[in-house]
Amino acid sequence: MLLSGSGRTLDNLVGVIERGALDAEVVGVGASRECLGAEKARDRGIETRVFPGGIGADELDAMVGDLDPDWVVLAGYLKLVPITERVRGRVVNIHPALLPDFGGKGMHGHHVHEAVIDAFRRGEVRESGCTVHFADAEFDTGQIIAQKRCTIEDSDTPESLASKVFELECDCYPEAIRSLIEKSATS
Repeated sequence: MLLSGSGRTLDNLVGVIERGALDAEVVGVGASRECLGAEKARDRGIETRVFPGGIGADELDAMVGDLDPDWVVLAGYLKLVPITERVRGRVVNIHPALLPDFGGKGMHGHHVHEAVIDAFRRGEVRESGCTVHFADAEFDTGQIIAQKRCTIEDSDTPESLASKVFELECDCYPEAIRSLIEKSATS
């Protein structure tokens, strides 16, 4: 798992695993900086490596070679991941909006929800949600795996929308990962 911040997605996925609802294990965490998420991973006994400024291609290949994960799960990782031959088709991300809209460089966290609320106020959208997708060489352009949607209300703010979308993420990401694990087991 790669992360950059508080580790909320790490907490969610580990919780789902511990409840037995996802047959998986987090074998390692890479962080783009020292952060609460890295601290949480260490506290759980998960091997954690920090790559200041973001993980490089050689570092990613070495970490994947050492830990041998089936999947590389991005969990609030704010840097572009170098997609090497070793990890191509094995890196998944969750984005807090409905792609292909509201994606790309700089479209993360609060910025995404502000853009969605602005588009709602202009009458351009009525829904938001989250998207699980394969990561590729650009931000948020990989093949979509799953999406969940919510209605935007007149009273919504970027903060309230962020809360609604994160609730969706807490279900969507484990479901998508479970589906990927099941598909890879049968192929």
